Amino acid sequence: MNFGWGKTALAAGLVSVLLLAGCGREAAPVDTEAGKAEAAAFMAKNAKEEGVQTLPSGLQYKVVQSGPADGESPDRNDLVKVDYEGKLIDNTVFDSSFARGAPAIFTPETVVPGWTEALQKMRVGDEWLLYVPPELGYGARGQGRAIPANSVLIFRIKLLDVARVPGGGSAGTAMG
Repeated sequence: MNFGWGKTALAAGLVSVLLLAGCGREAAPVDTEAGKAEAAAFMAKNAKEEGVQTLPSGLQYKVVQSGPADGESPDRNDLVKVDYEGKLIDNTVFDSSFARGAPAIFTPETVVPGWTEALQKMRVGDEWLLYVPPELGYGARGQGRAIPANSVLIFRIKLLDVARVPGGGSAGTAMG
């Protein structure tokens, strides 16, 4: 694998966190019972869909494509290169590296908890659909106008590459 992109990203301090980590455009905290109920109903129904796996945290995923069995999985502080699209349960797309034509580069520890958990279970070449419950996404605060409070986030993620960061490890993360 060519890790020139990882060295360049580290040297430039370029860790693209994009919308996933919250670009400082937070809405005022709102905690609506209707939003929580809608999210819970969606996650319960989605858990019964064919191929959907539910992790103990409540994160759900479906494997679209598997990478090589010996593919590398990132630790929470490694640099990853991914293509992704994020949308709400009404299919409103709020962000897409596919549409921009440029993958995102960041460390799993700098994004929403649902992504951090999923990326450490993925291998290079994997493409998954993630169903992130509000508590593993933006929760009651939402994210600006694009993501209302208590939203389920649906992501199509393709893990393109991993660049190991020296001294890496999945500190404090139980991997199963």
